Order: sequence, then C-alpha cells, then structure tokens
Amino acid sequence: MSERKIVVLSAGLGVPSSSRMLADQLAKSVAGRFALSEEGVAVETFELREYAVDIANNMVTGYAGPKLAAMIDAVASADALIAVTPVFSASYSGLFKSFFDVIDKDALAGKPVLVGATGGTARHSLALDYAIRPLFSYLRARTTQTVVFAAPEDWGSDEGTGGSIARRAERAAAELVALVRESAAPETGRGGVESMSFEEILASVGH
Repeated sequence: MSERKIVVLSAGLGVPSSSRMLADQLAKSVAGRFALSEEGVAVETFELREYAVDIANNMVTGYAGPKLAAMIDAVASADALIAVTPVFSASYSGLFKSFFDVIDKDALAGKPVLVGATGGTARHSLALDYAIRPLFSYLRARTTQTVVFAAPEDWGSDEGTGGSIARRAERAAAELVALVRESAAPETGRGGVESMSFEEILASVGH
C-alpha cells in the first residue's frame, strides 16, 4: 500500500504559537489513525509566516518564487490537508487567507481537509463555521464534519492536550482518514458533482 502524504499548514505568527501546537496535535492524531491499520503516512508541516514575503510578492507580481512554488506543489499533491489559523477580528488571519488567494482555484477541489483554529476566547470558535469552513467550501475541498478550536484555557487545564482537545482531534482525525480512503477508492455510480465548478455543472446539463 502506498504511503499517504499529509500536508500541515500553520498560520501562527509567534514562536512557538498555539496554532502550531494545535496543528502538531492534529497531525499526530491523523498519523496515529493511519498507523492503527498499518498504513504508512508522511507528514510535512509548513509555517506560513516563513513564506509571508513570498506570498505578498506573489499577490502583487503573479509569480510564485521557488520556495513558495514548492509549498504550493506539496499542498496540491497531498492526499489530505490540515490547516490551522489564529482567529483575528472574527475570521481567519490575513496571512492564512493570502496563501489560499495565491494557489490555483482548483488545487483543493475534492481534497480532504481538516480545519483547526485558535483564539483568545472560546467565542472565537464561531469563526470556524462562519468564515473558515466557507472558505474551503468555495475552494471545493471536502472538510471534515468535526473542526477543532483551542483557546488558551484548553492548553492550561487538565482537559487540554490530554483531554478535550485530544478527543476532538481524534474524532476529526478519524473523519479525515475516512475521507482520504473514500477519495482513493474508485468511484462507481457517482457524477462527481461535489467537486465540479458551477460552470462545469451548467455545461454538463447543456446550458
């Protein structure tokens, strides 16, 4: 059985950052799920802050430098994506959004994605459903039903990495692994509408 490739994106700005901590937790849970069935997995993690200048240059010139191009290729060729952003002003960070503005609009079509976010208070978790999940829906990615949010108190309590975060991460990881396996299986009796653009759907019905 071929090795699964999982790419992890963290948009945390600090060193270390809570976003990177959550990204690592999610990656660990996903790798563990694959290991249960003795499936090989390769995890590659990217810190978007290290590509901030390249992303900005790409936005104004339309050209991705070699370093950024390599990361974009890794994301596009991955079997699944784990993406974690801090929440600012009730939405994803500008750096997080900018990266997805410069990749090809079809790069994530049909790709399994596990989304996570961090914020100063639990109320920021609303951004997952009102801002972050819709972004990936627009890009036609297949997001897990479970998304994972971590506030500062999650890390400092008994319910942190050994409790609620770990449980949510395990549930989300199980869903991501299921999506990866489903994506790899031959499609029978499906029209593939879920990963078609609106223009493609219109063309398929002869509009």
